[in-house]
Amino acid sequence: MLRQLYIDNVAVIERAEIALGDGLTVLTGETGAGKSILIDALSVVLGERASRDLIRTGCPFATVTAVFDDLSESVLALLEQQGLSHEDDGTLLLRRRISAENKSQCFVGSQPCTAATMRELGRMLVNIHGQHENQALLSVDRHLEYLDRLGDLKEEPARYKECYRRYCATHRALNKQLRAREEAAQREDMLRFQAEEIESASLIAGEEETLASRREILHNAEKIGRWLRMSERIFDGDEQENGALGALEQAMMLLRDAGKFMPQAQELSERLGAVLPELQDVAANTSVLSGAKDFDPGELDAVEERLALVRRLCDKYGGTTEAVIAFGNQVRAALNGLEQAQDSIEALSAQLENEQQQLVEAAAALTSARRKAAERFSTAVCEQLRFLDMPRVTLSVSIEPTSMTATGADKVEFLLSANPGEPPKSIAKVASGGELSRIMLAMKSVMASADEIPTLIFDEIDVGISGHAAAKVGYRLRRLGATEGKQVLCVTHLAQIAACAHHQLLIEKQVTGESTFTQVHALTGNERAKELARIIGGEVTPLSLQTAEDMLVRFPSLADESDFL
Repeated sequence: MLRQLYIDNVAVIERAEIALGDGLTVLTGETGAGKSILIDALSVVLGERASRDLIRTGCPFATVTAVFDDLSESVLALLEQQGLSHEDDGTLLLRRRISAENKSQCFVGSQPCTAATMRELGRMLVNIHGQHENQALLSVDRHLEYLDRLGDLKEEPARYKECYRRYCATHRALNKQLRAREEAAQREDMLRFQAEEIESASLIAGEEETLASRREILHNAEKIGRWLRMSERIFDGDEQENGALGALEQAMMLLRDAGKFMPQAQELSERLGAVLPELQDVAANTSVLSGAKDFDPGELDAVEERLALVRRLCDKYGGTTEAVIAFGNQVRAALNGLEQAQDSIEALSAQLENEQQQLVEAAAALTSARRKAAERFSTAVCEQLRFLDMPRVTLSVSIEPTSMTATGADKVEFLLSANPGEPPKSIAKVASGGELSRIMLAMKSVMASADEIPTLIFDEIDVGISGHAAAKVGYRLRRLGATEGKQVLCVTHLAQIAACAHHQLLIEKQVTGESTFTQVHALTGNERAKELARIIGGEVTPLSLQTAEDMLVRFPSLADESDFL
């Protein structure tokens, strides 16, 4: 619950420290004194939109701080999720600072946070009901949301949303597969041609370089053969003369003979003996090459033809044989994917059919739960409306089938019958401003036990009502605070509502020199009576004061609704 509110330099409020208790607290004061500014300041610290127009004239910034206690499990879970923490004493401190440059800083305790996080926390802590929410009742689009909240529906909407999520995900996956298959089918002939062209070539990585080298050899086969034969003759000699190997062997033996008398000659003989085996191996390989160069005249044509094929495929599909092979693998994978896509489509279609059946069942269960909730809700709200001096008004809930959306397959609308025998009509067509206020209060009263938000704020809920109805509205607000365990704050201009409060705050505007100030005072005893007397008659007279004192005694003592009958 909201325990402390600190305001600095917000509009006409230079500084205010407001302590708030349990039950019903009313805010009263002259029109324009700044009552609604308090609500605006609280909205700012709850993360709602902040404007630099709220900064007091001449001040560089405005600050609003709020202190809460009795934190719900939802609030504690959100704090943990966001890496934030409450104070050591269990309270939660929210602070927001707005600068003249239209910059906003948000803090949970001393820890900075985003406005979105502050807004999420704020909506778990306080529910502010103003004129705009009355107008929301006129929007049919909001009625389904209200019914689910007022009916405390959780399990059925959650199950339906999960079924709807799965159905939509499968539907998207199926459509993606269908589009992919359609796109692939349009180029299937091309894929098959490319795959067959590449596969029939049976390319080998690096084949182009190998073929180019072989072609170079075949182009120069005659010269290569001649050079090899000449090299072989140099090594081995012929019938007329010894070859180089024979001469070197003879030189080695001569050096060996000389080495018997000269060590240096022996060393040379050994060195020559060391290189001779390598030279003999070179000669042997030269002989092998020379004998193998009986080139087939048709081989060059075959190599030229193969090289042309390889280069054409490289030009078409990737520049190198490795790239062509990789492209061929991709093409084959795409073709295999076409074959597998049909299996996947059939599986997804079966899955979608199953999930659609589950979705239909979940939608039917949700509709049934909403119809039951609507009956309970209509009965409970009508009882509240009868107490709030609207005995002839009947609120009913129309639930019509519609196409499935994320919220179900129902179109929900609240209908109002203002008098017995009249057919129910849209609230927008038959409800006045005062009736909207009381309908919303009746709905809040019904919802109070199901809603874990501890603090409710009503900004001028008394618009359009007076007299006996106003007293009943005051009683209902007091009961929300006294018996439903809620903390209720209400801005009001009616003495009947103010008299029902557990606490009363007076908002006063003062002009000092060229400056305007708003101050907040907690009223007790005779001060409350004087303020009520002012509200009743505009000025305090003995008669209005007596009336106010009587109201302060009589109204809070009303034990139950029967006291009003």
